Amino acid sequence: MTRHFLDLSGAGGDALAAMLGDAQERKAARRGWPKGQADADAPLAGRVLAMIFEKSSTRTRVSFDMAMRQLGGSVIVLEAGTTQLGRGESIADTARVLSRMVDAIMIRTDDHAKIEELAAHASVPVINGLTDASHPCQIVADLLTVIEHGKALPGLELAWLGDGNNVLSSILEAAGLFGFNVRIGVPQGYDADPAYADVAVSRGSRVSVHRDPREAVVGADVVVTDTWVSMGQSGEEARIAAMTPYQVNAGLMALAAPDALFLHCLPAHRGEEVTDAVIDGRQSVVWDEAENRIHAQKSVLRWVFGQL
Repeated sequence: MTRHFLDLSGAGGDALAAMLGDAQERKAARRGWPKGQADADAPLAGRVLAMIFEKSSTRTRVSFDMAMRQLGGSVIVLEAGTTQLGRGESIADTARVLSRMVDAIMIRTDDHAKIEELAAHASVPVINGLTDASHPCQIVADLLTVIEHGKALPGLELAWLGDGNNVLSSILEAAGLFGFNVRIGVPQGYDADPAYADVAVSRGSRVSVHRDPREAVVGADVVVTDTWVSMGQSGEEARIAAMTPYQVNAGLMALAAPDALFLHCLPAHRGEEVTDAVIDGRQSVVWDEAENRIHAQKSVLRWVFGQL
């Protein structure tokens, strides 16, 4: 059966644990090497990944490209606006054609139904590079970063501040799989999809919602935020006004545990969801987090090809 990576729950906790272990080992094994040098075993030699972008990208684009290079493979980049997909070809037909030409497909798009349809008609693995519903590859990198900095996932207290968006949805999926707790500081009207919280709670995680951001952060091991206005969202002024009390600043970080980490999937709007003092401060691990997109992607790719 073809392995797709559409969300974290679909992969499961055992698979994610294997990915995290593999990512740590491979990252350590190539420390000090040129970034474009292939891993010693080049496990995806001869494999080609098609990357479809219907949304702008920096980290997803570069990290998947570098991941394939380091695994010995190669990529083809497809901008939706310059392909037949952008001129009305169906997703199903695109899936059928690409399945005859490449070994796997990564897509970064809006509607999650698109990636589900792509996977339903593809005979090669399909990877979720981002949809409006979830961002699983980002969270694999986030978990890797947290582990690298000495924090165990079971029992971890994670505070989320800001919009209840796709990144938070994937965090909630991870919480249920690894047994950590999520405190959500979010303004009324911008809550996370309750279905993700319900699943996390059913698996034993504690999930709480706080209108006071200070309540969410007190004693937290990890503090996470994201941009308040995602690509394609409307009502920017009202959204920013509602989110302003949830800005991660030095005062808010001081309420977290003394060794708390700060994460942000980037790009950051400095002065909005986070201040310079926090993102550039001693508790910030956002640059490790960004680099870890490469190592996380490598393990996701190995998993979809049945190597983990």
